[in-house]
Parts: sequence; structure tokens; C-alpha cells
Amino acid sequence: MSQHTVIVGGTAGIGLATARRLAAEGHRVTVIGRDADRVKQAVAEIGGEGAQGRAASMTDRAALNALFSELGPVDNLVVTAPGTGAPGTLAELDLEALDEAFHTKFTGLAHTVQAALPHLAKQGSITIVSAASAQCALPGTAGLAAVNGAVETLTPTLALELAPIRVNCVSPGVVDSDWWNRVVPAAQRAAVLDSFVAATPVGRIGKPDDIADVIALLVRNGYLTGTVIPVDGGARLKPQA
Repeated sequence: MSQHTVIVGGTAGIGLATARRLAAEGHRVTVIGRDADRVKQAVAEIGGEGAQGRAASMTDRAALNALFSELGPVDNLVVTAPGTGAPGTLAELDLEALDEAFHTKFTGLAHTVQAALPHLAKQGSITIVSAASAQCALPGTAGLAAVNGAVETLTPTLALELAPIRVNCVSPGVVDSDWWNRVVPAAQRAAVLDSFVAATPVGRIGKPDDIADVIALLVRNGYLTGTVIPVDGGARLKPQA
């Protein structure tokens, strides 16, 4: 019998790439996103009889509770929602934006896990996505580092609290995804992404499929838990200028 995997943030970027990968591996995939039209489009892209989608926000607990009750048993939960972002140095950071970033990514993650737990298989898995800003110590990313650091720090503790449910985290480096549309003007996006190539030993930035490969591994491997896996092309190995 195929496993039922729910992917929150599964309508674009890393989440959609993960949905496609797991569906190709035989999972019955449910993608969750805030925009109903994008949910419908994502389900069409994933294809297959087992793909379905629902519209809901990670910060709307009542909607999440109702949604997971409707979906029934879940084998794997994947949370890829990137949050709102809060770029900038701490001295200049909009603290209301930082509050919103914590609310949408960290608190939203907590709401999602709590809503899903009554329906999650005891031998199931939770895989969450942070970002390399948690580990890079890169000036101008104080807020991003704080939010994603909170997500990464949660991972091993949650793995012990929820055992035998497995809990793991993927920490992507620079990935060409829709997230950049929120923080960089469209005319500057290509140049900004290209600027990271020189700092990446593999000589390129990431693609959503690169991260989806590792998420699929964590979903599949029953002997991995409490881990944070950096998928950053080796960028963390090079000193920052």
C-alpha cells in the first residue's frame, strides 16, 4: 500500500519538486498551500491519481485541524514553507518583519506539527526545511539566521520527544526558487543569484530538485532521525569575504 505524504508549501519551488519526486516513487501525495489556484496547478503538474491538494495557511490552526482530520492517516509530513523572510542587519532590521517571519515559519511549523500529530503514523516521519543562513554567519542575515536557527535547533529535541516518529531537517544553501521574488527586485534577481556562484565549491547555485532529492532520502530512510543536513554546494566550507 502506498504511503500518504503531506507536503506543506508543496505548490512551488522545493515543495513542488519534492511532491513530484515522491509521487514518482509511488507516494500518495497531498500538497498544501495558501493559494487555491496554485494548489490546483501544482496537483496538475504532479499528475497521477494519488495527487491531491488543499488550501490552508500554516498560521490558521482551526483550518489545519480540520484539514488533517479530513485527510485521515498520514505516513510522512514534509514542511517546506519558506516563511516571509527578514533580510538585513540587526541594527537596521524591521522588528515587526522579524516577528512576522517567526510567526509564519517557526510558529507556523509548530501549529502544523501539532495539527498533524494525531493522524501521523507511529513509524512515520517529519521532515522540515530551514536555510543555510542558520549556519553561515553572513552579515545582513541576522533575522534569517535567527528564524532558521530556531527551526534547526528544534529538530533533535523534537526527534526525542516524538520518537519513534523520525524528525529531520534539510538546510538548503542558495536555491533558485520563488523565495527570491520576495526579497530581490525582479530586474536584479539573476545578478544576485550569479553573485553566489563564486562562493560555492560546486560552481553553481542549487535547484529545487537538489533539495528534493535529500528530502526524499530522509522520508525513505528509516534509520535517520534528529539530523540537520546542509545541502549548499559546499558554500559553508569557504570563508566569507
